[in-house]
Amino acid sequence: MLNPEPISRSGYNRLMKELTRLETEELPEVRRTVAQAREEGDLKENGAYVYGRQRQGHIVGRIGELKGKLSQADIVDCTKVECDRAVFGTVVSLLDLDTKEKVTYQLLGSADADIDTGSISVHSPIGRAIVGHSVGDKFIAAVPRGDINFEVIDIAGPKVD
Repeated sequence: MLNPEPISRSGYNRLMKELTRLETEELPEVRRTVAQAREEGDLKENGAYVYGRQRQGHIVGRIGELKGKLSQADIVDCTKVECDRAVFGTVVSLLDLDTKEKVTYQLLGSADADIDTGSISVHSPIGRAIVGHSVGDKFIAAVPRGDINFEVIDIAGPKVD
């Protein structure tokens, strides 16, 4: 492994499940569709063939991407992380000192990050700024829209592993 990327067990399992589905279900199905469309003749005018080849390319590309992520994965047991400092796997509650708005994020790897579920990458601007801080610490996160002043108000164990 050249550059290990931290990932939770559930994140790793999710990527493996997607890879398996793509390799065992979607790719064989699109290959059958392309083969059937090829038998119909003129490939330039055959929409099913053109679409099938494009879809096949997307699937093969995603398979390559997933294999790359999985080959670099460093599975972290989030259930064993210490909660005295913000580290990979912890759930950190922050107070935006300018707006007084409270936000909560779980710090995970790039493959796990999903803002809709409240998880951000430790490599994101806010994630990098949070790591290493303890409850009561104040810090500035430099984000594209400008600096945000935060205070750490709570650090808890993981939501996912």
